[in-house]
Amino acid sequence: MPTLRNWDYYHMTETFTDLHEKASQGYKFSHLYDTIISRENILLAFRMIKTNKGSKTPGTDGKTIDDMKELSENNLVNEVRTKLRNYHPKKVRREWIEKENGKWRPLGIPCILDRIIQQSFKQVLEPIVESQFFKHSYGFRPLRSAHHAMARIQYLINQAQFHFVVDVDIKSFFDNVNHSLLNKQLWNMGIRDRKVLACIAKMIKSEIDGEGVPVKGSPQGGILSPLLSNVVLNDLDQWVAGQWEVFPLTKTYSSDDAKRRARKQTNLKQGYLIRYADDFKILCRDGKTAQRWYHAVRLYLKERLKLDISPEKSQIVNLRKRESEFLGFTIRANKKGKKRVAHTGVISSKRRKIKQEAKKLIRTIKASPSAGNIQRYNSFVLGIHHYFKRATHVSLAFSRLAFDLKPFLVNRLRPVGKLEHPFQPPPFYKKNFSLGTKTINIRGMYLFPIGNVKTFHKMNFSPKLSLYTKRGREQIYKKLRPDIQQEVGYLMKASLPNRSIEYLDNRISRYSMKMGKCEITGEYLHASDVHCHHYVPKSFGGTDKFQNLRILHKDVHRLIHIRDIERINFYLEKIPQNQRILDKINQYRKVCGMEGIKRSSLEE
Repeated sequence: MPTLRNWDYYHMTETFTDLHEKASQGYKFSHLYDTIISRENILLAFRMIKTNKGSKTPGTDGKTIDDMKELSENNLVNEVRTKLRNYHPKKVRREWIEKENGKWRPLGIPCILDRIIQQSFKQVLEPIVESQFFKHSYGFRPLRSAHHAMARIQYLINQAQFHFVVDVDIKSFFDNVNHSLLNKQLWNMGIRDRKVLACIAKMIKSEIDGEGVPVKGSPQGGILSPLLSNVVLNDLDQWVAGQWEVFPLTKTYSSDDAKRRARKQTNLKQGYLIRYADDFKILCRDGKTAQRWYHAVRLYLKERLKLDISPEKSQIVNLRKRESEFLGFTIRANKKGKKRVAHTGVISSKRRKIKQEAKKLIRTIKASPSAGNIQRYNSFVLGIHHYFKRATHVSLAFSRLAFDLKPFLVNRLRPVGKLEHPFQPPPFYKKNFSLGTKTINIRGMYLFPIGNVKTFHKMNFSPKLSLYTKRGREQIYKKLRPDIQQEVGYLMKASLPNRSIEYLDNRISRYSMKMGKCEITGEYLHASDVHCHHYVPKSFGGTDKFQNLRILHKDVHRLIHIRDIERINFYLEKIPQNQRILDKINQYRKVCGMEGIKRSSLEE
């Protein structure tokens, strides 16, 4: 994973592991500031921000990450430390983005230096609070996703037969976070460095350009805001779990089943919480228990967290009779034999939005049938497939979408392409899509069929996986398989002007065939690390054919082409120290007409 690789590069892995271990043992941290402003932590923060697409978005000072790249490492570190000595964040730029329901969500975009500072704080705070967060909170947390939240809901419906859902919508959650309460919650979680708490208080009270200083709320758009939102709602998570799931019993029992049976003999409210950011559900066995939970949660939010619920959006749903919505999916408990199982689909508003976006991209292809525009459409299809293929009824929903879009697709693209069964499609297409489905062929590139998708069953999140423990990291490398389709989607979005359709198509196919691995080091590559190399250079008569392309890590690719010994040494430090790898690099250099890298040059 790139995150772990960056930690190792800046020697921060052991620091974060130590913070996580101490926090899990109840340690109180009163000297975190020095760790936050350490050279390694600041440089890591810069690297993490640099890889974020939002780094190109300017704040109120008009600067982006490109302006920060001009600074030397020492100057960057000194600038961060100097600003923190008497910290006053610059004004936050206000932006508005449209929500699914047609309303608008306010975003607060800090200036780039303030984002680097927030990232420096986040890196040190996250291992501390992660050790204490509730296991079924899935939003804005490492390794967890909306799909894990959905898998948990499906498990409770299918296995535990919990068919009543308490839907609670917190009214404008991010705008109503209580600052004093948040400070106490951080203190209770062991963050007791007063200088750190003072800086965080200034971050969440940053003046919003044109609106003034907020008296409450945590602006969406800040690097630290998602972490702080989980800190606020962790109290709710622990309280709900303590009412049933982890309620302490006076006697000891041999198994979890025995504990559950004992709790059922009490008057406790049986229910399980699943939360993704400020969107959460409590699943119950019957309507009476659901009513008790609804009123208990409403009062807890009001009295303990100073948050109101939205009465028109909060409700109790009997999944046997009607649908509930969560994270873009519909959820219902339908009969299957003698029991009920979860049937999930795509909510109607999301289907409408997908249709609108598809039509927009199709119009773009009609106006300019370039390889880039075709790849953008294909990337869009891969993206929605990747997200919604976890739904049990995704095939039905997307078949209907394809049926509705087909006349528009064919009529608009008839002048530039033709509808046909794929003939000799590239390997990636052949592997992921049915060849029995007709699609549009434009200059040898096939549009990915939007209706051609099957359900992929996501497993529950494994608590053994963790960035912050040695064992957890071993499990990540051992258990997590790369999702090639998602990375292919990212690769398709890359802007590669002056490249042929053949090159772009074969680059994707090569990455897929090699399972996303560098063809020299064998290391799995995320899209941001991928370079595609011509084994025989085009200047030597090489072509864009599949057989002449190689998927390489970007640092390995640079080693093949550079001559300067100082730069060679710099990039060699960033790849595994292995003679076999060096021999392969030299083989590639020879084909490119370059001298081999000798061991003597490494020692100079």
